[in-house]
Amino acid sequence: MMGMLGQVNRRQTMHAAKGVRRFAGIPALRKNLGAARRQWPGPWDAVLASRSQYGLAGDLQALPGPLGGVELPHPAAWETAGVTARRIAYQGEPGSNSHMVCKHHYPDWQTVPCASFEDVFAVVQNGEAELAMIPIDNSIAGRVADIHHFLPTSDLYIIGEHFLRIQFNLMAPPGATLDTIKAVHSHVHALGQCRRIIREHDLVPVIAGDTAGAAREVAEAGDPTQAAIAPPLAAEIYGLHILARDVEDEEHNTTRFVVLSPDFVQAPRGEGPVVTSFVFNVRNLPAALYKALGGFATNGINMTKLESYMVGGHFAATQFLAEVDGHPEDPGLKNALEELAFFTTDVKILGVYPADPSRTY
Repeated sequence: MMGMLGQVNRRQTMHAAKGVRRFAGIPALRKNLGAARRQWPGPWDAVLASRSQYGLAGDLQALPGPLGGVELPHPAAWETAGVTARRIAYQGEPGSNSHMVCKHHYPDWQTVPCASFEDVFAVVQNGEAELAMIPIDNSIAGRVADIHHFLPTSDLYIIGEHFLRIQFNLMAPPGATLDTIKAVHSHVHALGQCRRIIREHDLVPVIAGDTAGAAREVAEAGDPTQAAIAPPLAAEIYGLHILARDVEDEEHNTTRFVVLSPDFVQAPRGEGPVVTSFVFNVRNLPAALYKALGGFATNGINMTKLESYMVGGHFAATQFLAEVDGHPEDPGLKNALEELAFFTTDVKILGVYPADPSRTY
């Protein structure tokens, strides 16, 4: 049991050290040290003096502010230091919700649109982008199915999360009105989340591969009978006229995005709420899941997500994706993970990252 966790920890330490070499490194650290000292007060001298004991990886984890691995509303220094071409990949076309959340949280980064989620993962794995922004849950549609199949085997790690309030607008080419439009184009989920306005205006829904892509196609056609449901940024990019704003049926329509990195960068303990995400396989035995999760209950750990899906097409082999509040170094969660390892065949930590301020505790 302890051997398994030890292997996981050693592997994650290697990834963390790799991340230090890739994103920071001694030259970048020295270059940014003066500015960082001024912006984030903290025990710099004591930390740097400990280099011989902990190494550069330990220094960066202990440094105050973003260099310590804490994700702020804008890119943290450990994410940007030493990176000449800062690129973040997302699925969709310019103007999509994924594009919007990238621009909001990483305004100085170059965005890399990808046709599919598989392409997003490949772009980061191949080094064509440093990070990825991926939707993982929606408050209405539920989980984003493809992500849960790609993430466990991708060798990418969650380093942050962001929540986006989904706002859809009804848009059409200049000159079109609510009286001229006959059909509306959008992603199948967006059409399903905007049924009210479609029904009120007796519009024919047309499924498109992407909300922003639908806006682009409507703009290219220039047909006043065709409209699109898409985020407001799409209207700005493709020159469409907004006929109705906030046409989503539910005001609580929110999507949770996670930031993925090829390097395991663990949020520091004791500097605010932390989320730990992991996957595990249960043994095919009676009450296996009950026993595996018992440690979380007895140690007072709040589990915020538990989802199951088949592995390799075998109905008997079930993998679970779980998320809990807390840091793996917290005594309670540490004990729970050790008990989980005893009752499961595999445990993989997907990320230990700061909780988004939008979470309610």
